[in-house]
Amino acid sequence: MKQYIVDAFADELFTGNPAAVLPCRAFPAGELMQKLAIENNYSETAFVVKKEKGRYDLRWFTPGGEIDLCGHATLAASFVVSTFVDPDVTEMRFDTLSGELIVTREGDLFTMDFPVGRSSLIPVTDAIQAAAGGLAKQAWYDGGDMVVVAESERDVREFVPDGDRIKAVDGLGFILTAPGETCDFVSRCFYPKLAILEDPVTGRAHTYTTPLWSRWLGKETMTARQLSARGGALTVCMAGERVRISGRVQLFMAGDIPFEL
Repeated sequence: MKQYIVDAFADELFTGNPAAVLPCRAFPAGELMQKLAIENNYSETAFVVKKEKGRYDLRWFTPGGEIDLCGHATLAASFVVSTFVDPDVTEMRFDTLSGELIVTREGDLFTMDFPVGRSSLIPVTDAIQAAAGGLAKQAWYDGGDMVVVAESERDVREFVPDGDRIKAVDGLGFILTAPGETCDFVSRCFYPKLAILEDPVTGRAHTYTTPLWSRWLGKETMTARQLSARGGALTVCMAGERVRISGRVQLFMAGDIPFEL
């Protein structure tokens, strides 16, 4: 059984967000998929099953459990599918817990078409301010990830996360974002509820941040950077009720798991 490790949203190896991708004939039992995700200890392990050329089932597991949407592991899965499973495919349709996700490949650039992440302006509570280290100027939340807006890129870059304080606020994830100095906006993303303190580069988070920054900047297409230690670059575009997120992928390794899935 093959497993691929790739760096997503990476213009060069050892940047972006690593993910494990396992092409399967059928999904293994959920318990086994969870064990593999824990064993890999990446923020995401993706399992993909081919139904027909161009259409696939896709599930994502973190070390803390299965989730309903993951951007970088979808990008990683698209690279694996279009390189090793169906080498000449240029459009991939993935059936997921978040519905159909479409990814297109043009050369080495992959573009994902994701649903908008809904958020509404909410009061900045004491708990939110504590989780943000006193940096919160605004907070946006509507049942998905919490988005907190800071004043500057420097604030986001120098923020020191406290996992317990972040766990105390609503939201599966906690996204800290601000205007960029050399790009349109920056962010850092934290998922301690999923046993991931900081995610290196997060496609999912940009379904929440892209609509906000598009409105504030008056732009449909924007450049974004995630300011984790590894760092990552994305191009994002509003398309009605969808967000298009583009990036590149680097193959780190292909290995064998000594049993069939």
